This record gives sequence, C-alpha cells and structure tokens, in this order.
Amino acid sequence: MTATAEKFDEATYKSVTEMSGDEISAEQLQRLCNRYYWAGSYAEGKDTIEIACGAGAGLGYLASVAWSVQGCDISDEVLKNPRAHYGTRIRIDTADAAKLPYADASADVALIFEAIYYLPDVDAFMAEMKRILRKDGVLLIATANKDLYDFNPSPMSHTYFGTVELKALMEKHGFAVEEMAGDTPLKAVSIKQKILRPIKKIVVELGLMPKTTAGKKWMKRLVFGSLVQLPHEITGTTCPKQTPDAITADEPCRTHKVIFCAARKKA
Repeated sequence: MTATAEKFDEATYKSVTEMSGDEISAEQLQRLCNRYYWAGSYAEGKDTIEIACGAGAGLGYLASVAWSVQGCDISDEVLKNPRAHYGTRIRIDTADAAKLPYADASADVALIFEAIYYLPDVDAFMAEMKRILRKDGVLLIATANKDLYDFNPSPMSHTYFGTVELKALMEKHGFAVEEMAGDTPLKAVSIKQKILRPIKKIVVELGLMPKTTAGKKWMKRLVFGSLVQLPHEITGTTCPKQTPDAITADEPCRTHKVIFCAARKKA
C-alpha cells in the first residue's frame, strides 16, 4: 500500500504492493480480514475514509457497514484494479496522504493500514487527520510490529511505529489512544514458523530477504505451503472473525505480529 509522493515511482511501489489476484498465505488473508473487521466496529454508520487503500480489498466490506466510504492512494497504477472492480460504487481518489482532497471535518473515521511507515512526513499526515476528522473523530492504524526480534522492514519504508511510538505520536497531535491491540499472536503460529524465525532473523540481518512481492512468493511457500489469491473485495464471511488482544501502549509489544491503534481526536 502506498501513501506518499516523495521519491515516488509507480513501478517500484507496485512491485511491493500486493494486488488483487496475487498469491498470499492464508495467514495474510486472515490478517487482512482481521484489520477490516476491527475497523468495521468503528466505521458502522459513520462517514469513513481509507488513506493508502492500495488494492482496495477492504473498501467493499467497510461500505457494507459504514454510512459512506471513500478511499485514496497515491498510485494510479495501483488503483487501476480497485477502480475497475468497484466502478461507481465507491469513490477512489489519487492523493498524497500529506495533502488530501477532502474537506475540513468531513469524516468520522479515517484509517491507514500497513502504510504509515511509507510516509516521509508523518507529522503532515497527522495534521491532515486532525483537519478532516470531525469532533471526536477516530483514526485507525494497523501496522507491522517493529518490536519483534525477527522484524523485516519494507525496502520502501521510512519510519515504523510500535506501541510506545504510536501513543507518543497520537498525543503529540492532539489524539487520545482509545484502544491498543495486537493481532496474530505469536503463540498461535505454526511450529514451522516458530522453527524458522531464527533463520529469518539471520536472513534479514544479512540483507538476503527478497524485496518485492514476486520475490517473496518462494519464501511464503516455504513457510506457509499452499497459497491463496488476494480477493478484489473481502466480505464478512471471507475469514473467521477474530477479536484482537488488548495490549498496553506503555511498553513495546513482543507477542503479536501486527499492532492496531484507535485514537480519538480531542475536542
């Protein structure tokens, strides 16, 4: 998923963005569903905007529960598939996360999933969140957990935020963390994944991890076995609904692969 114009290159960003029809692991699909199911509990009956929507697989589900839904991403190339799929059902804009095409106080809920680490100027993004969200509006963030010992950063990333950093960022910009949660607990992953984690750490440290989605397919097959296709649109029945685990924002999380943060705009 892409969100920023700095050093932007259509082909490069598309190479690290999982598109509809791409092969992903069943765990990845479950994680995708988990974050949108979680977002749905906040978006129900609300005006909702997804920033850096990428392939847009979650937009349809959000539209099924929200009052209204809009999405945006900086890459026209990435947006070809979701625009073709949704047609006139959902407005999808080409936009920089630091300069959004939405009016002041136009949304109740804004979300950015697996993309905040691509922003070169997170402060500018947060200023936009404060501008477009209404009084008591909620910002939802889902991000890979940087505090795991075998964490593998994206080659296009700028800054990753763990639980502690997310809380500090929200407070800096006038938001209060309402929920911090962990998704995909490490205790629940397969024995094969647990065995391979130390090997993954070494591969990451040596810079041998594949950089593109295509290059990572062989790694996924090694760890997860058979793969599934990323759908154009998830529904409420695409995956079993799983409730994320409550975690503290006062110390780094070492127990989950993904961090969820819900922060409310202060009056």
